[in-house]
Amino acid sequence: MNGNSVGIVVRNFFTSDEPLKLISQLELSPFSIAYETYGTLNEEKNNVILVFHALSGSAHAAGFYPTDPNPGWWEDMIGPGKPLDTNRYFIVCSNIIGSCYGSTGPESLNPKTQKPYALDFPVITVKDMVRAQKKLIDFLDIKKLFCVIGGSLGGMQALEWALSYPEMVESSIIIAATAKMTPQNIAFNEIGRVAILSDFLFSNGNYQLQNQKPAKGLAIARMLAHITYLSEQSMNNKFGRELKTGNYLFGLKDIDFQVQSYLHYQGDKFVERFDANSYLYITKAMDYFDVTKELLELKTKTKFLLISFTSDWLFSTRQSMEIVNLLRKNNNHVSFTEIESDQGHDSFLLNFEVQGEILSSFLEGIKKS
Repeated sequence: MNGNSVGIVVRNFFTSDEPLKLISQLELSPFSIAYETYGTLNEEKNNVILVFHALSGSAHAAGFYPTDPNPGWWEDMIGPGKPLDTNRYFIVCSNIIGSCYGSTGPESLNPKTQKPYALDFPVITVKDMVRAQKKLIDFLDIKKLFCVIGGSLGGMQALEWALSYPEMVESSIIIAATAKMTPQNIAFNEIGRVAILSDFLFSNGNYQLQNQKPAKGLAIARMLAHITYLSEQSMNNKFGRELKTGNYLFGLKDIDFQVQSYLHYQGDKFVERFDANSYLYITKAMDYFDVTKELLELKTKTKFLLISFTSDWLFSTRQSMEIVNLLRKNNNHVSFTEIESDQGHDSFLLNFEVQGEILSSFLEGIKKS
């Protein structure tokens, strides 16, 4: 991908003492949102693109921290001359509430107890995440969003923004997402949650106070989820039936195959960087997501772009087409592209060339319309 990095970036924080009214009728107060910005806000404040991350993502979408050599998770898409061109657009990416990367979540201190919320954190929904983001956008004094964009859970947020605040959203790009979680989607999430809840170190969610973590349960949850992010073809291409040592080891606990080794590695790395309680809350929020009725009633000037990938079986092309068809029933402006890819659901984080060209073309068309 052409273009340079946005360079060194910093994580900012927005804190609100005004209670956030949740769909559950509970309130979250105070709450903080971690966010990053890239590019320059123009005088008219009409060049804003709001980017959303997926389940285990963060506000660090691009650039580098001074002490970390790893770039943001969408580094190839955000920057000068890139599809989300920081020479033209002001990019904002915030960490969702419920997460563990700076925004208020189960790890945060409960002001009533001065201890981590843990399982006292209120159950949240995608709409709650969007309402919190709206508070941040108001704080930044932004009245109009040129575009909202995200993949997977980020795509759900991009869709929810267009539903909740249609007058603010000029365009919405929804990548590898769905209008509702299917029974299969919910089933995978449930197994992951059961693995965490069954870990003997979970301690009813209070593992932080005991300076421990339910590592085995969280690793299993990640191993299962990671399989859903890949495709059969990508796993065949990457691992096949290759053996780790060249021979069968004939032990039930032995790791014979390279694919086993890879999944254990992914699980262990995830435990190092993510919080088990956050995983419980975010997957539950995803399970609750169902905006099919709202889409049937939506009539908006927002222009939509839906992108799916041929090998994505977690949020399939059929699920993207459901959104497209619901939008078209009320004559909403919607475009759709299915991209050929063998990388499964992870394609939105890996397939940059074709995806980038489609994004650039769509955004250019919106600017000219």
